[in-house]
Amino acid sequence: MNLKTSLLTALIISLICITVWELYWRSQGYFPDMDDTKYLWAQTRARVDTATENDVVLIGSSRVLFNIQVAKWDSLTGIKPIQLANAGATPLPTFHDIVENTDFKGTVVVGVTPPLFFSTTFEQAPPWTRASSRSKFYKDRTYAQRLNYTLSIPLQNLLAFVSNDDEAWADDINLKALLKTIELPNRTGKPKAPPFRRFQDIDSHRNVRMKEGMVTDTSFANSIKTVWKSMLTSEPKPPPPDKEGTTDFFLKDLEKFKARGGNVILLRSPSDGFFEDLEEMITPRPEFWEELVRKANTPAYHYKDYESLNGFETIEWSHLSAKDADRFTENFVKILLEAKVIANLKTN
Repeated sequence: MNLKTSLLTALIISLICITVWELYWRSQGYFPDMDDTKYLWAQTRARVDTATENDVVLIGSSRVLFNIQVAKWDSLTGIKPIQLANAGATPLPTFHDIVENTDFKGTVVVGVTPPLFFSTTFEQAPPWTRASSRSKFYKDRTYAQRLNYTLSIPLQNLLAFVSNDDEAWADDINLKALLKTIELPNRTGKPKAPPFRRFQDIDSHRNVRMKEGMVTDTSFANSIKTVWKSMLTSEPKPPPPDKEGTTDFFLKDLEKFKARGGNVILLRSPSDGFFEDLEEMITPRPEFWEELVRKANTPAYHYKDYESLNGFETIEWSHLSAKDADRFTENFVKILLEAKVIANLKTN
């Protein structure tokens, strides 16, 4: 067998294997989609450097990702917001990056999930590093990394088995995740953490939508609730919130951003049940949200204060279904337009 024949044989066998592997995972309900990686975040962050004063940047934690729908906002205002929220993170490092490293003077919507927003300014703490590491990656990424990611996008949109999310989901199908499915003896005696299944999809604009199965399959939704409880009640307990440190840090950046003509909007998204009770216990509204709003002196919207934002049931105590997120976004944008705190290019 000559070299040409060998290469052709290897190519045919590879294509057959890839096709079989792809068809198998599609039969299991998987489909091609984007991964929420630092590369996608950095690609989105790049838009801020050329954004105008009419543009809108969204920062915060996962409630901003789930509840604010980019396409819906665009359809109502003619402006596609730049989605830079990070799950499980405080928005403070992202806002600091925008203030210090860009000339942007448009609108920044800051999602305030109190236990995360007021959590810490300690640079090695997980709520901080989950956001700051992505800003650092954006600044330090090489041209090779940019090209490599650009070339990966067609494959992510074509093949279901291409999966490399920054989060360690129990139902991911990359090699690292599949290896974790191998049952090994429990040598520590500690209870195993419950499996954390991916319950959202994301597109190239970092627009996140909750999977429909979370609405139709109670066991799926309950499995996420189990993870939340396990994370928030297991040892060691997280340190108490640093209200003074986080508030001072944010206000310094806010003052600088306002001075150059920027506009900031604070948003408190809905929560229910276990999360709502925990948030009220750890970060009671009068002492945290109300004090922040008073000191910030900027437009602020708490879901409990608006009938159109208050009639939503979170699926797993913290996030809205895709259908409700569309309605929440529409209602929120209408409030902002009526208050004339954001631009509406559709009327210009």
